[in-house]
Amino acid sequence: MSQLQKAMVMLIDTFHKYSGKEGDKTTLSKGELKELLSTQMADILGKANDQAALDKIFKDLDANADGTVDFQEYVTLVACITMICNDFFQKS
Repeated sequence: MSQLQKAMVMLIDTFHKYSGKEGDKTTLSKGELKELLSTQMADILGKANDQAALDKIFKDLDANADGTVDFQEYVTLVACITMICNDFFQKS
């Protein structure tokens, strides 16, 4: 597999590692998203202990306002953070 294909598999596997613990296996609840962010992105985002910040992230991600974050919404988050990191490293 190419590096890009491995990265795609990793994105999928990471989503499914956290989804479904509190219900639907195809979506992330707010608690599941918090665990994912705290575990997988702590170096970038810090610990997700600020409930107001978590609520805002969740609300912004939940594009269809169904109370969960689906795979497309999750990939949007990862893509946005990746773009921010790329901008940061380009300026460094």
